[in-house]
Parts: sequence; C-alpha cells; structure tokens
Amino acid sequence: MPKMRRKADLPQKTCAVCGRSFVWRKKWAKHWDSVRYCSDRCRGERGGVADRKQTV
Repeated sequence: MPKMRRKADLPQKTCAVCGRSFVWRKKWAKHWDSVRYCSDRCRGERGGVADRKQTV
C-alpha cells in the first residue's frame, strides 16, 4: 500500500474563473493536466463574466 501524502504536499492550481487555489483530487488523477476549474459552478460560469460585461 502506498504511503499517505499530506494535503500540503498535493499539487495545486488556480481556478480560471474565481482565482482561488485548489488541490489535486483523486477523481481528477487521470486528467489533472486538463483541469482548469475548481468546481462545477465555475465551469458553468466560464466565459459568462466577460459576456455579461460586453452586453451591459
């Protein structure tokens, strides 16, 4: 069995929408390189902020 890693030792990224940092999750293990958003909410709002500013 592999040794446990501390949460502080896990890789981190910054969300493309909200700018918050988030850490690696096991469900993202296979495609960590393509993960850009911290949550489903941010993924749903991608591009929405820029679109709203242009239409107002």
